[in-house]
Amino acid sequence: MKAYAAAVATVLFGASAITAFAPSASITTRTNGGVANTKFSSALGMADDEKVFDQEAYIAESKEMRLKYLEEQAMFALKIAVENYGNAVFPNAMIAGDVVITHLLHRMGYLKDGAAKVMVVDTFHLFPETMDFLREIEEFYGFKAEVFCAEGVPVGDKAGYDAKYGANLWKEDIEQYDKVCKVEPFQRGLKTLNTDCMINGRTRWQGFERAWIDQFENAPIGGGLAKCNPIAYWTLEDTFDYIAKYEVPHHPLHAQGYPSIGDAKDTIPIPEDGSTKFVNFKFEGDKTPWLDYASERKGRFVGLANKDGSTKTECGIHVAGAEQTFDRDLWEEGAVKNIASTDEAAEIIGSGKEAIVAVYAPWCQFCQGMEDEFAKYAESAGVPVYKFRGDEERDFVQASLNTESFPTVNFIKADGSVVKYDSEARSADDFATFEKSFEKSTA
Repeated sequence: MKAYAAAVATVLFGASAITAFAPSASITTRTNGGVANTKFSSALGMADDEKVFDQEAYIAESKEMRLKYLEEQAMFALKIAVENYGNAVFPNAMIAGDVVITHLLHRMGYLKDGAAKVMVVDTFHLFPETMDFLREIEEFYGFKAEVFCAEGVPVGDKAGYDAKYGANLWKEDIEQYDKVCKVEPFQRGLKTLNTDCMINGRTRWQGFERAWIDQFENAPIGGGLAKCNPIAYWTLEDTFDYIAKYEVPHHPLHAQGYPSIGDAKDTIPIPEDGSTKFVNFKFEGDKTPWLDYASERKGRFVGLANKDGSTKTECGIHVAGAEQTFDRDLWEEGAVKNIASTDEAAEIIGSGKEAIVAVYAPWCQFCQGMEDEFAKYAESAGVPVYKFRGDEERDFVQASLNTESFPTVNFIKADGSVVKYDSEARSADDFATFEKSFEKSTA
């Protein structure tokens, strides 16, 4: 039968074509020193019976070859990021891709010698397992991460966060929540650590928003911070293959059905019944819901929408404009006067004199948005104009200054009553009109 097939091939394609259809057990390559033959396993060799090659063995060997190449490529990118720059920083979210990068940095010796710094953003809404896992890998690899959280709140102080920003900020304004709990601490961390190259675990496989990223790019921070994406070309399957190959410590929630892990409030298992898991370095159940293209983050941002109604797929850290966070107070100069304490605020309310008081938070985009117009109004106002930072005194401003959200502008009447400005129109003329409305009432 084999002789007949060979004869037919010879007639149809010529004698040289016979070997063209047969897998070779070696490949000839050119090197600097000449020609070399690279040998492969018997998976590629011709068998004596009808079975040409072992398909499963060939697939396994091909995956191993691919993973080996991806590892070397990723380590080369990390070498450039760490050794070509002075302060490479790795913001580690401890998801699958990030634990791979952590392991690669460890293999290269960059963690113990501090050549690459690790930072973590605690949103105060993470799964409790996440920060526990951080401590586990710190001990395992011998490094200490720098943890950053919402401005003005000590690390780990959830009660302090709730008091300053409100426990339900994410429900009231998801974009403000992202800014306060993710983007600003992230940016502050990079600045604090004097970062000149940011290492992160984004991949093309994660979805169309990231489909064209390369291993190096300029981040939308500080005019163009270098960003290294060492695993940009990996699939999620590659990632878990690597974790299994080296038995890499990974987030415990993978064993409970979570392909990716973010905030506990909006992260769910995929599928929702938790039937797909990664346990003891192996998948249990159907792995395709995790490994299909753009499926890694399907369980993230669940139930959340952007203000334009579109489905939320990014927290804002990696998008253009991310550098526009607050790193200063509002109305630092000009005619708007600062109220430094609740006692001073109470004194102004009870002074018997009219005034305008804006209750604000410097991180609030709406407060930032009215900064110029309110300053312009204050320059020609007929009454003293004040600002009072309300996010640090929530109980007081709720009880005494009509404040449930920021900004809240109030007119203080001579009799001590406080009248809220109930409009979203915030131009200098609008504020002037609000002030003048009280002239009629006292005339």
